[in-house]
Amino acid sequence: MSSYAHPEALVSTEWLAEHLNEPNTRIVESNEDVLLYSTGHIPGAVHIDWRSDLQDQTVRDYISPEGFAELCAKNGIDKDTTVIFYGDKSNWWATYALWAFRLFGHENVKILDGGRDKWVAENRETTREIPSFPPTAYPVPPKRRDDEIRAFYEDALAQSQARKPLIDVRSPGEFIGEVTHMPEYPQEGVLRGGHVPGAKSVPWKRAANTDGTFKSADELRDIYEGEAGLKPGEDVVAYCRIGERSSHTWFVLTYLLGYEKVRNYDGSWTEWGNRVRSPIEKGA
Repeated sequence: MSSYAHPEALVSTEWLAEHLNEPNTRIVESNEDVLLYSTGHIPGAVHIDWRSDLQDQTVRDYISPEGFAELCAKNGIDKDTTVIFYGDKSNWWATYALWAFRLFGHENVKILDGGRDKWVAENRETTREIPSFPPTAYPVPPKRRDDEIRAFYEDALAQSQARKPLIDVRSPGEFIGEVTHMPEYPQEGVLRGGHVPGAKSVPWKRAANTDGTFKSADELRDIYEGEAGLKPGEDVVAYCRIGERSSHTWFVLTYLLGYEKVRNYDGSWTEWGNRVRSPIEKGA
């Protein structure tokens, strides 16, 4: 981990197994499959549901700063708490939850390298016991950092028109317009396939090893800089279908490679592919 720009953003399964009761630390499980937590989880881990906890239920947006403060308070998280995220799918949704916490300015965040699958594969301790922590008085964040780490349609369009770096992290079939979603996943009703003009295809999974851990810094630089042509200091926008896979790439570029200006376009292809008059490209 020492060759990463921010090695402190990762913890190993070995380290976490020895520090389950670390002071001022909260473990958070966040999965695509929201039922997984109840089948067994890391002792002391709380569950944050990316649908019901992080997203507004009436507006296509995230919860308010007040809602975020309430979410943290009920899970025993204070503004200085170190939050360690983990989940299924090589930490797709764990990085999504981490990105959402950063959206509200929470500073101390980490990822369990390898996530839930690695922890289970190593036969480490799990429990069905739901932990309870005293509620905190989490201060309401003064704002969401929408203008810093989040991109909207207009931002992605401007990025495309200016030929600035756009990274499409979906599967190759989605990128070329052959399919509008991965076969094993729900279809959110996207009408057109293809990609944002000028975007480069770098599937998120290329950043992960077979056990779900992140590849080395040198391997990641080969992928994102050697092949995709990114340069440190550039303004980069990443997108996928609904913003979860691109949060994985956002974490890689921001924390592992040290890029300072990376934004996640969470509207992604479900917005772009359905928007009237939005331009698309097909093919490689």
